[in-house]
Amino acid sequence: MRDRTDHMRYLPSQEVISHEIMDRILGERSNTDFTKFSSDDVLRAIGKENRNIDDFKALLSPAAAPFLEEMAQASKAIKERYFGKNIYLFTPLYIANHCDNHCVYCGFNVHNSIKRAQLDEDAIIKELENIAKSGLQELLILTGESQSKTPVSYIGRACELAKKYFNVVGVEIYPLNSDEYAFLHKCRVDYVTVFQETYNPVKYEKIHLEGNKRIFPYRLNAQERALKGGMRGVAFAALLGIDEWRSDALCTGLHAYLLQAKYPAAEISLSVPRLRPIINNAKINPKDVGERELLQVIMAYRMFLPFANITLSTRENAHFRDNAIRLGVTKVSAGVSVGIGEHGGKNQGDKGDGQFEISDSRDVVAMRASIKNAGLVPVMSDYIYV
Repeated sequence: MRDRTDHMRYLPSQEVISHEIMDRILGERSNTDFTKFSSDDVLRAIGKENRNIDDFKALLSPAAAPFLEEMAQASKAIKERYFGKNIYLFTPLYIANHCDNHCVYCGFNVHNSIKRAQLDEDAIIKELENIAKSGLQELLILTGESQSKTPVSYIGRACELAKKYFNVVGVEIYPLNSDEYAFLHKCRVDYVTVFQETYNPVKYEKIHLEGNKRIFPYRLNAQERALKGGMRGVAFAALLGIDEWRSDALCTGLHAYLLQAKYPAAEISLSVPRLRPIINNAKINPKDVGERELLQVIMAYRMFLPFANITLSTRENAHFRDNAIRLGVTKVSAGVSVGIGEHGGKNQGDKGDGQFEISDSRDVVAMRASIKNAGLVPVMSDYIYV
């Protein structure tokens, strides 16, 4: 095997910031034995008003598996205390699928033979107009991770255009330095989402074979650089199924918790994606992360981080999403297309292939109806800009 870039060493162009949060996360990961927690630890954690890190570990442990019903009741009560009946709606817009990285599980990876595409300004406007007809007021703009094909200037212009149609605009793109996040903030981006994929540095090195994404600490510290750049909110996730799910969920929650403690004004969100099949590899799956395990993660997040938004995407099926919004989830996507330029219809113009398969194809009207049927309130946006 040829020599590969040291995944723990920054590239010359990458901004280095303090590692105190990363070191704490990795230390907790190495020192946590989930088998040591008992049913008494779990019941004590469920019964508490405010939960500490050990309580969070207990709720993720195997000992918590028989107590999902008790966790569901506690999680539902916390969600309603802090978020009421509100369920927020958004949709993703993929504007390009070029990528410089080789990540073995990702449909966009540079060596996967898919149809590549990148929207120009006119095509972006057309997509924005089509999505805006749904009544949505929040948009998440995504690209593959290619700084050469989709530079920050291109992404910033897309965000400026999006702000003409949507009240809230987020980005899920390649990690940036803090000055580049500041530029996107000037382009009126509200929040930044970065999936760490896995917090296991050894596994991370094995599955991220080429490209800037291979650098583990640069990716892990992206949210803090985004806050330094002025972003209002940041979102976190591990891609569940890549590595041992309890450890990755623990690290994701800790990452959000520690950054919230350092930046109290930051709006913190968590996502709970599981691996999905991709074009040219239908065998990819989340392995031992079934729906019960995913629910356990969602409820543990809700009980440990009561103020945080929890987003559930269309990677999950309609039945699961309709149940999860009752328990801990506060934000869902609707009217989703993961292809490039597909919001005007899959048969119109040149399109690019999607990153993964989705499981819930409901449009915004149908998703709103499902939320109302659950006794909840669909919310397009509750931000007021002055």
